Amino acid sequence: MTAAENVCYTLINVPMDSEPPSEISLKNDLEKGDVKLKTEALKKVIIMILNGEKLPGLLMTIIRFVLPLQDHTIKKLLLVFWEIVPKTTPDGRLLQEMILVCDAYRKDLQHPNEFIRGSTLRFLCKLKEAELLEPLMPAIRACLEHRHSYVRRNAVLAIYTIYRNFEHLIPDAPELIHDFLVNEKDASCKRNAFMMLIHADQDRALDYLSTCIDQVQTFGDILQLVIVELIYKVCHANPSERARFIRCIYNLLQSSSPAVKYEAAGTLVTLSSAPTAIKAAAQCYIDLIIKESDNNVKLIVLDRLVELKEHPSHERVLQDLVMDILRVLSTPDLEVRKKTLQLALDLVSSRNVEELVIVLKKEVIKTNNVTEHEDTDKYRQLLVRTLHSCSVRFPDMAANVIPVLMEFLSDNNEAAAADVLEFVREAIQRFDNLRPLIVEKMLEVFHAIKSVKIYRGALWILGEYCSTKEDIQSVMTEVRRSLGEIPIVESEIKKEAGELKPEEEVTVGPVQKLVTEMGTYATQSALSSSRPTKKEEDRPPLRGFLLDGDFFVAASLATTLTKIALRYVSLVQEKKKQNSFIAEAMLLMATILHLGKSSLPKKPITDDDVDRISLCLKVLSECSPLMNDIFNKECRQSLSHMLSAKLEEEKLSQKKESEKRNVTVQPDDPISFMQLTAKNEMSSKEDQFQLSLLAAMGNTQRKEAADPLASKLNKVTQLTGFSDPVYAEAYVHVNQYDIVLDVLVVNQTSDTLQNCTLELATLGDLKLVEKPSPLTLAPHDFANIKANVKVASTENGIIFGNIVYDVSGAASDRNCVVLSDIHIDIMDYIQPASCTDAEFRQMWAEFEWENKVTVNTNIIDLNEYLQHILKSTNMKCLTPEKALSGYCGFMAANLYARSIFGEDALANVSIEKPIHLGPEAPVTGHIRIRAKSQGMALSLGDKINLSQKKTSL
Repeated sequence: MTAAENVCYTLINVPMDSEPPSEISLKNDLEKGDVKLKTEALKKVIIMILNGEKLPGLLMTIIRFVLPLQDHTIKKLLLVFWEIVPKTTPDGRLLQEMILVCDAYRKDLQHPNEFIRGSTLRFLCKLKEAELLEPLMPAIRACLEHRHSYVRRNAVLAIYTIYRNFEHLIPDAPELIHDFLVNEKDASCKRNAFMMLIHADQDRALDYLSTCIDQVQTFGDILQLVIVELIYKVCHANPSERARFIRCIYNLLQSSSPAVKYEAAGTLVTLSSAPTAIKAAAQCYIDLIIKESDNNVKLIVLDRLVELKEHPSHERVLQDLVMDILRVLSTPDLEVRKKTLQLALDLVSSRNVEELVIVLKKEVIKTNNVTEHEDTDKYRQLLVRTLHSCSVRFPDMAANVIPVLMEFLSDNNEAAAADVLEFVREAIQRFDNLRPLIVEKMLEVFHAIKSVKIYRGALWILGEYCSTKEDIQSVMTEVRRSLGEIPIVESEIKKEAGELKPEEEVTVGPVQKLVTEMGTYATQSALSSSRPTKKEEDRPPLRGFLLDGDFFVAASLATTLTKIALRYVSLVQEKKKQNSFIAEAMLLMATILHLGKSSLPKKPITDDDVDRISLCLKVLSECSPLMNDIFNKECRQSLSHMLSAKLEEEKLSQKKESEKRNVTVQPDDPISFMQLTAKNEMSSKEDQFQLSLLAAMGNTQRKEAADPLASKLNKVTQLTGFSDPVYAEAYVHVNQYDIVLDVLVVNQTSDTLQNCTLELATLGDLKLVEKPSPLTLAPHDFANIKANVKVASTENGIIFGNIVYDVSGAASDRNCVVLSDIHIDIMDYIQPASCTDAEFRQMWAEFEWENKVTVNTNIIDLNEYLQHILKSTNMKCLTPEKALSGYCGFMAANLYARSIFGEDALANVSIEKPIHLGPEAPVTGHIRIRAKSQGMALSLGDKINLSQKKTSL
């Protein structure tokens, strides 16, 4: 075992630029210096020993001149020194000088100062030499009776480690500690003693617990935590003990310590699946979430509730607690609220949906009165979506929800209003009985809508679902009110003329005459330059949108007017009224076209919008039955198809979820007998405490592939050639935030290689944690060198370096073998994720880094190419399967992934099959990648470029 591999308890930073002190100067300082000088010299000695220096000549100097000193700093440093200094001769026997050291520590264990006693006892926990500990045993035992708790608790720890390592030195330790525990009053001492009994003699620990099981609630929280751990271990090893201790766990749910409550609830769930136990544990979790101020704690405990819900029998119990879970919404943090709403939605049933909707409605109204906070809008969106889901699953609730939500169509926040509109559109299509209510409410809020996007949606809904003569008249009235005075061009010019100063009126007169019959202007620039800026507020909403140049809403209005006009004709038999209504609709369209061609709007009307409005005018002028069908039947059928496809998709995903959760037992499954089961075979036998400790240390065992050897071999990178004097290969193990390189170095020469050092450097966002220590390799010998690299962000990184060594007896300089580069793959950090279309669009607009990759592949099928890209980039396709099905020669899909560092990556695939090049022509097109950081966008682009050129199997 090399010095570098010895267990190290203390790490001390070394300034590299300073000159290392000589042994003589150190000896001088330790002998003749004052306390301050001796302290500095001792620190230097410790650093040198940690760096591999032996310094055997200083051992006696320190024993003679430093050990007798009573200074506390020096005593503390000496503990570190004796911990790291070699205590044995090369043949393994204890050094004679250590007897003197042992005597000094026996005196320290009887020192009147409790700090010196306690720190000496802590040091003894780290000693691995039984000969040194044997003379100290009476003094250690005596420390159990010391008046100060610091000494007593460290004495317990010292006895525990000595008993664990050298049982023969103190064979009666469990009995001694049990007697100590019975009489002890201090919480920390009791905790250490009880902890020792759990690991050294569980029966004694249980005997003690049985005697004081009724007083457990009065104990300190550190002791309560250890008791929970003991009960967990005992009940899992011996299930018959459950009845004896489960009452104790119930009592600990009422503990004043949040940590104890959390552990007790977790233990109770694993010990019992009775509804009362699950309810008590869930109630305890909910109380913890509400009372704890730390959002991270809230999220962790919410995760435990979500885990409980995954169990089918526990889900029924949690359904009764939905209202309690909703109390968590009082937390201002958006992540906590999001998780809470999702959990409540998963648990909602016909029994509690009414109460849930009432609470959510109150929350929605509350967000309206709150002074605008950046998360208020997002929270409102979450609530709207939750109410939407409730109404779809429980149609009876829709009538209560819709009137409240429709108030938000006039909200300034477009995202929340868009969610409400989507909900209203689905509700009006699905629930025929609610159509009159929705149309009435929509007409009420129509005039107050502020966003053009919401306005377009509202127009579509009114045009599609107004079925009575009165409603159609109301829509027309609202549209006229929203457009203001018509014709728009003339009224705007008059208004401007009225607002101009008297001396400027002369110039406006002729401009008015220059409006030709065709609606064009002869001097557009003159008119626009003389137009003063005007307050926007006094304009009706639709007029405002049009004057701002947004004519897409005009195309939507034209479609709506056409629909209601055609429907009006079928409802009203009187020819005069029919013609009057159609004429009014055509007048509105004509005046909008006129406005679009004029110079009044900020942006002129687009050709597409002109075509759409002209088409609507033509349809109204002819009123053919075919057009009537297209406008009034086909549109609604398209929506119906889309909604049913969406519902089908949701049901399919829910079915998959439930199939995952329902563990079915097949008739031919083997029966597992607990007594005959190997420990690693039973999931319920896994020690939760051990697992959580491993998780905290980052040592979670990830499930390897079916053949672990094969998966490991895939990650081995050859670093040097087979003919090089030193052969090296590395196994690259990626463990979330760090990379472990396990490098095998083989000496292929017949010489001994001295100071064989692996020198590494990194490129990208990687950082080498420590420099590997040098080795000596015998002829044809091999060794493993480990190196840790920290990763800071999702970027392709490169590790490069060389191996340098000296050949014993050779006069030449150091030899060097250059290593091949190790490329760290970005795919180890990217995981598929999902987001809504709206979130995707928002991120797409926000992210500034874009990388456009040209498709260059030999794959000839569009869908096959998409699947190949998904597989090689670890991204998830957000475009639904139905949208990608069929064959039309081109394909567009959105992809999304998230890195373990929380960075988002978006991609848009636009590919086509060039038909003119024949059936065997490869796919062409582009992939656009967007990310917040440049590294992510470039790395993902490189990955796609590399992988798309591979031959498709």
